[in-house]
Amino acid sequence: MMTDLRHIGSPPKNKKVASNRLKVKKEPVDLRKYLLPLIRIGSRAGLALLVGGLIAASIHALMQSTPFPVQKVEVRGTKRLTHEEIVALTGVTPGQNLLTLRLKSIGQQVSSNPWVASVRVQRFFPGTIAVSVSERQPVAVINMGLLYYLDDKGEPFKPLNFGDSLDFPVVTGIAEDDLNNDPTATKEALKTASNLIEALKQHGSFILADVSEIHYDRGHGFTLYTTAGALPVKIGTDDFDMKLQRFSRIYQNLMTQQPGLQYIDLDYSDRIVVKKG
Repeated sequence: MMTDLRHIGSPPKNKKVASNRLKVKKEPVDLRKYLLPLIRIGSRAGLALLVGGLIAASIHALMQSTPFPVQKVEVRGTKRLTHEEIVALTGVTPGQNLLTLRLKSIGQQVSSNPWVASVRVQRFFPGTIAVSVSERQPVAVINMGLLYYLDDKGEPFKPLNFGDSLDFPVVTGIAEDDLNNDPTATKEALKTASNLIEALKQHGSFILADVSEIHYDRGHGFTLYTTAGALPVKIGTDDFDMKLQRFSRIYQNLMTQQPGLQYIDLDYSDRIVVKKG
């Protein structure tokens, strides 16, 4: 029996094929639940911008006006510098707006004077600028090719001008080139010179007034030259207190023998060597 394979698996004619697609029901989108949060965020941002703009405009207007004009400049801590010199350095004039003054810049201007070691600038309402100054203290004159004052921290800080006091011991043996070629060792030597000068202020009958020159040699340390007769007193680079205490006990007696002395060497831990010529 023959079978017609053409009709196997084919739907009968005149019958509709059922569709296998699912019908999805489309719901309308509620845009309000998305837009309302955005509107709220936008409103808050807009309000913040508005408030920020008003504040900025108010500050600008306040800064441009002079509700707090400078009435006076107070200067504190000066001994050598005058009130007028410090006020001129600040650049502040009466009537300026206290709010717009840049205190850091004022401090930098005052610090440009070599006598100023440190400065603090403050504003006090309604109209005062206070400038507190700490001045450098010269302890010696150092000959580095040019003459400079040396302060109590061992720093050369001001070239001497006509009329500056020379009533200080003179430090020699250190040149400006030494600061460039070997800054670490040179600064240490300058600091040691300052320490030696401080020790000379403290001890016995041999004091700073008895010293006219302090000479530095990298190999041998410091040598003091006495005011009377320029007698060399070798003292090295350390233990200044101990050496000066020992020397002060015999200083007056040695000075009576001075014309016959060549030098005195204190650079020992347990004795003093006196070289007679």
